[in-house]
Amino acid sequence: MKTLGRSLGTVSAALLVGTALGTLLQIGSGRLLSTSDFAVFNGYWGVLFAFGAAVGPIEQEVSRLSAHAALRGERTGFAAVQTALAGGVVVALAGLLTLVPPIGDRLFSGHSVLGLVALAGGIGFAVQVTVRGLLIGHDHVRAYGGIVVVEAAARVLVVGGLLVAGLTDLVPMSVAVAVGSFAWLFFIFSAGKTVSTREGAEPWGPLVRRVVVLMFGAALTASVLTGYPAMVNLLTGDGANPALGALFATVIVARAPLLLLQPVQAMAVPLVVRLSQDESGANRLRALLVKGVAGAVVLGGLGAVVGWFIGPWLVRTVYGPGYVVTGWAVAGLAWSSVLLGATLLLAAVLVARKQAGLVLVVWAVVAGSSAATLLFWPGDTVTRAVLGLAIAPTIGAACACAFVLHRGVNAANQHG
Repeated sequence: MKTLGRSLGTVSAALLVGTALGTLLQIGSGRLLSTSDFAVFNGYWGVLFAFGAAVGPIEQEVSRLSAHAALRGERTGFAAVQTALAGGVVVALAGLLTLVPPIGDRLFSGHSVLGLVALAGGIGFAVQVTVRGLLIGHDHVRAYGGIVVVEAAARVLVVGGLLVAGLTDLVPMSVAVAVGSFAWLFFIFSAGKTVSTREGAEPWGPLVRRVVVLMFGAALTASVLTGYPAMVNLLTGDGANPALGALFATVIVARAPLLLLQPVQAMAVPLVVRLSQDESGANRLRALLVKGVAGAVVLGGLGAVVGWFIGPWLVRTVYGPGYVVTGWAVAGLAWSSVLLGATLLLAAVLVARKQAGLVLVVWAVVAGSSAATLLFWPGDTVTRAVLGLAIAPTIGAACACAFVLHRGVNAANQHG
């Protein structure tokens, strides 16, 4: 238990440092770029980190394979390499799609080189998550924490070098962000020693289908989280709008509390498994879920009120006087962040119950609602972007809650 505690502490500390450095980079970028360039930069950031989120399941699959191999005292089989290759090909195809002129023009507002940089960074991410999965699966916790920190630190250091050199334009800043996707170069030798390329292969057909489904679900989730600026730019074609730069800065501030949910999500799955073993546990779980959803609604309301009154001031304080946003916009984004957090936790409950299909449905509803709002709601781009983030998580949380509580009622009836 002490070893497990130290491992969790190491990983948590690394994630905290990496998150802090990433937030510092976003704030610094907002200070260094104009509001219109910052809007384009956030669209690029959304594409790059949507690729990173989409390949996230590769890390989970590779870590699962590696953990089983480690328990047997063996190296990870070739299936890990197959998983990485499949994910890399999917990302490469998606990256090439963003280079098609009508799409690229909307995503990157005419800065086509950003599409090439995002493509390179996305492929780098596919290798990076594979290396991370190998390291954590074989309990190389320090190395795993190291790659998390190096990834974030590399971006900040390169941006610092650009600042000294006076090269803080849009393209150099975007390249600096992509550099972090290649932190694996410092860890590839250690990870390579854990892999066997001669055995443990799987049939390509089922493996590719599994990887594609997992990546699609992760991409849907990313579309309303890290990738939302890219979705806005793609569906509205208004990516260079300075008002969007201010709005995206607000999204970063409003979404900060969601970063604290990572360890909570990790704990949610085993907790649900334990509580679902008997009738009393199932009843306790249902009570917790009902209280949690009610608490999220109350907290979201309070967050919206606070955001309305102090949000505009906070955004100007963090990013500078050029970032002007209305109180109602901050209120909507604060509500959105709380409801997204609730949806993430409810999705973790569905994962624990092995209802991956319903998780996919929930995020499809969220992404589809957001896209429909951006496309069809009357009003200017900022209004549609705010409402797209406020309405979609509300519908998604209600959908996830219905799935979770319906199963809870059925389980309780079966026990009775």
